[in-house]
Amino acid sequence: MASRPSAHLVWLVYSGAWGFIGTLSWTTAAVYFIRDVHMTPLQLVLAGTALEVAYFCFEIPTSVVADLYSRRLSVVVAAVVSGLAMIWIGVLPAAGWVIAGMALWGFGWTFRSGAEDAWLADEVGSGGLGAAYQRGAQVARVTGLLGIGSAVGLALVHLWLPLVAAGVISILLAAYLALAMPEQGFTRPERAQVRQVGAMLSAARDGARVVRASRLLLLIVVIFVLVGAFQEGFDRLWEAHLLLDVGLPPIGGLGDVVWFGILGAATLVLAFAVAVPMVSRVERLQAARLARLLLVLHAALMVCALAFALAGSLWAALVAYLATAVIRDLTSAPFSTWLNEAVTDSSVRATVLSITSVAGSLGEWTGGPMLGLVGNRAGVRAALSVGALLLAPTLLLLGRAVRHHGTLVDGGDHRA
Repeated sequence: MASRPSAHLVWLVYSGAWGFIGTLSWTTAAVYFIRDVHMTPLQLVLAGTALEVAYFCFEIPTSVVADLYSRRLSVVVAAVVSGLAMIWIGVLPAAGWVIAGMALWGFGWTFRSGAEDAWLADEVGSGGLGAAYQRGAQVARVTGLLGIGSAVGLALVHLWLPLVAAGVISILLAAYLALAMPEQGFTRPERAQVRQVGAMLSAARDGARVVRASRLLLLIVVIFVLVGAFQEGFDRLWEAHLLLDVGLPPIGGLGDVVWFGILGAATLVLAFAVAVPMVSRVERLQAARLARLLLVLHAALMVCALAFALAGSLWAALVAYLATAVIRDLTSAPFSTWLNEAVTDSSVRATVLSITSVAGSLGEWTGGPMLGLVGNRAGVRAALSVGALLLAPTLLLLGRAVRHHGTLVDGGDHRA
């Protein structure tokens, strides 16, 4: 049997595939939901809520699969289930079916969350995480650009085509991972332990205990909740702000689809250009400097998101949106590196990472409807403004981490 490719190569392929699938499936999805499915604003919110509630309910149970059975198995299942969900949403253009498909998508995503980070940390070691995340993010930006072009081209034929194509590619990715993904750094627990009825609950409790014992991880959990609330409101409402409050002029008679494609492409190009000089620097940063970098990025994110919400002219809104989107993209790799360095016990790594992801999901499905209610009462602009201000407490929390050298413990120990 031929040997598997290196973990670094598989990570680049994996990151690139998801970068392509993500933009292919989402670039024109809002136009599909509104034009073909005829979803109301409430139904649009419920679709997002269904995804986040499913994610919240199943994230911990499914993440334990990665700690007890196999990281590779978990990410393969994620790609299969997510792909089926995308196809479901594309071929069943009715609000109820779309909402159910989004719930299935959220369920599938839970198998990916935590497992991919834990797999990477096991295979390349903590010293190689920063470089791997940065390079994977760069590859995802390039393939994401290709996904945007593909989404616009397919959507001009039929609005449902990008979602179905993304689903098929996701399933093909699962087949590739099953054959190529190495798993040499993971040590599976004894078979008898795996078979125990309470093994999964025990692993989940162990992960929760690690989080409770670490002031740094508790701080990160709160940050995830706040950022999740901001992101859900922004992701559901930014298109409505451009369409309803600002106004998008038609481009060659093609209109909304092309505008959103241009914005998505511009975001990826700018993120790639800005991230290039950051790659070699971020991969060498220790916890203290990572925390300081994240503080600066989140402060800039809040200012740009607020500027977007308050923008009255088209060009001001476009510049503020692009700045917000690029900064959001840039925070991902250093945050993942900082978080992984805070988890020192590999046996519960996937579960701990999933707990932080659940915190983000909690913020999204609680904060999203709250901001939606603000939008119904006071308008989209007010909802986006409130969402931006939700980032203010994260600056205080990150500032505290900076004062304690990024660990909350003088001397650099990651545990409280």
